[in-house]
Amino acid sequence: MRVVTGLQAVREAIRVHGKELERVLVEANGGPQIEAVGRFAEDRGAHVDRVARGELDRTARGARHQGVIAFAPELALRPLDDVLTAIEAGDAVVVALDELEDPQNFGAVIRSAVALGATAIVWPEHHSAPLSPATFRASAGAIEHAMLCRVGGLPTALEDMKKAGATVVGLDANAETKLSDVGAKGSVVLVIGAEGKGLRKTVKRVCTTLAKLPMKGTLDSLNASVAAGIALYELLRGR
Repeated sequence: MRVVTGLQAVREAIRVHGKELERVLVEANGGPQIEAVGRFAEDRGAHVDRVARGELDRTARGARHQGVIAFAPELALRPLDDVLTAIEAGDAVVVALDELEDPQNFGAVIRSAVALGATAIVWPEHHSAPLSPATFRASAGAIEHAMLCRVGGLPTALEDMKKAGATVVGLDANAETKLSDVGAKGSVVLVIGAEGKGLRKTVKRVCTTLAKLPMKGTLDSLNASVAAGIALYELLRGR
């Protein structure tokens, strides 16, 4: 079982898993918002324990819990073949993360991807943020609804996605082409680089094209999760 913390993340875990949750901990006398989560869990068939805040603190191990914790089934990771099947259908939008190591950014990207209707999120197993309570919480529960695919090596996976018919667009602040000018049709893979490092050379070489989000202010780059949300919106708006 995995530990899910935070009001919104726990609500979504209850909504998706219901009675499959091992149990839900809510702070006794924690207030109406917390008690509402407990009642929601009970209505969905989950076992609820009302406990002291100290027990929640110990269980969360430093993660912000906001008075609620759920013990949820492990996330079901999908094989790359499932992503390739979606790409071959001709209208998939896949987000690929190149060694994104910050769990807050990882979760925020997942939240944007789910909210904007992306088909799947793909990332490499090494040098990437873990699927941790911090990631679940940063996704605000969106991770419960995402198609998640962890691969051995991202460049090889991107090559396979290209062969399946996807246009692979790497987000690069130094690219000459604006993302709004890419105009990708059919299935698209949007590749987001790591914090501070951007895309690796091995990943850039696989991309069909590199594109940038033009900056008009004094800064020349954005936080990875913010850039991902804007880029996804731009791609989907054009479709």
